[in-house]
Amino acid sequence: MKNAWRKDKTSNSLPEVFSSISIPKKSGFWRKYLAFAGPGLMIAVGYMDPGNWATDIAGGAQFGYTLLSVILISNIFAMVLQHLSVKLGVVAERDLAQACRDHFKPTTNFILWVFCEIAIAACDLAEVIGSAIALNLLFGIPLTWGIVITTIDVLIILLLQAKGFRWIESIVGGLIFIILACFGYEIIISKPEINAILGGLIPQKEIITNPAMLYIGIGILGATVMPHNLYLHSSIVQTRDYTRDRAGKKEAIKFATLDSTVSLLLAFFINAAILILAAATFHTSGNQHIADINDAYKMLTPILGASMASIAFAIALLASGQNSTLTGTLAGQIVMEGFLNIRLKPWLRRLITRLIAVIPALIVTIIYGEQGTTDLLVLSQVILSMQLSFAVVPLVMFTSDKGKMGEFVNKPFLKICVWIITFIIIILNLYLLYQTFFGK
Repeated sequence: MKNAWRKDKTSNSLPEVFSSISIPKKSGFWRKYLAFAGPGLMIAVGYMDPGNWATDIAGGAQFGYTLLSVILISNIFAMVLQHLSVKLGVVAERDLAQACRDHFKPTTNFILWVFCEIAIAACDLAEVIGSAIALNLLFGIPLTWGIVITTIDVLIILLLQAKGFRWIESIVGGLIFIILACFGYEIIISKPEINAILGGLIPQKEIITNPAMLYIGIGILGATVMPHNLYLHSSIVQTRDYTRDRAGKKEAIKFATLDSTVSLLLAFFINAAILILAAATFHTSGNQHIADINDAYKMLTPILGASMASIAFAIALLASGQNSTLTGTLAGQIVMEGFLNIRLKPWLRRLITRLIAVIPALIVTIIYGEQGTTDLLVLSQVILSMQLSFAVVPLVMFTSDKGKMGEFVNKPFLKICVWIITFIIIILNLYLLYQTFFGK
């Protein structure tokens, strides 16, 4: 078959947990759904990491509820791309990194791997800084020590994975519930205008015509759709022990897509809640200048008059940083093993990933202090935007290729939609890069 996968079958993605979670064969819809549920939550984490917070706070403080529509559109894009990621993992039985290694020449693969490692390091950087800021806000721990403390979670991840993949999924789910609870509380006490929220979900022409609004809008898109999530999802969907035949794969795609879509709705609520909180608290009280996690933390309690407001905000930030760490380090392992076929011991691989992020964060914090870490957070999102196209284009190419996907190939309507989404992402990210480096 033209363009089919190569005959020499690649080794299993994440072999230590491959096909390790059993799926009940003859049971009802809900039992099967619960068996497949889990990877979606781990993907949703990437859509609510600390890198998203700064853009959501700035968007809400400056422009009220207007940019809610951008968060909604970004989430719809994410749902479609994660569906493609599921299809690739289930049908090809390869993660995206392995699929690239199978398809492209070694030189192209090496370049793609380098870009991907830089993006994962940038993502890890945002998580390390986010967790360190949260520790500083909650316990007064200096940022430098906070960054050092965040390296310890490498050992925690290793311990959890040895117990089984369900443990990691459970921890991630628990931390997402904490973030949801914190923001549920924040929304109740900030009393946002319901009509204004509903109005904000409808795209406005002003988003395109106002350069400042467009810049933050593209920042939200860049921070929402995460490149490493496409590699991660195509791998961890294979942890399920579904039947590897036509019917089994069809069922796996259905339930795994449902899992990721439901989980991304939770991510949408959390991202929207950050922006709504900033709009209801800062925009309406004349504090439109707030665009920083630290400033938001300091101003929440005085404006809302609730002593728990700032604490809940910092707890959610800490949970978000820790969650993103779990998934980011796993993505690092998948990318290195997939592109290079190098199998390091998991603890060594995670230690390398973490040090790549921790060392620049420590250096910048020691030299420039708090302001430096904020700038580093913004830079990490720009790097992620640059890498996004290099993950999305191969994913769309592979899933639209009948030779590779057979009957599971993208249908014509889906094919058109995903290429339009890809084109929009590339154009907007190029604009974001231009504005960041050459804009006024």
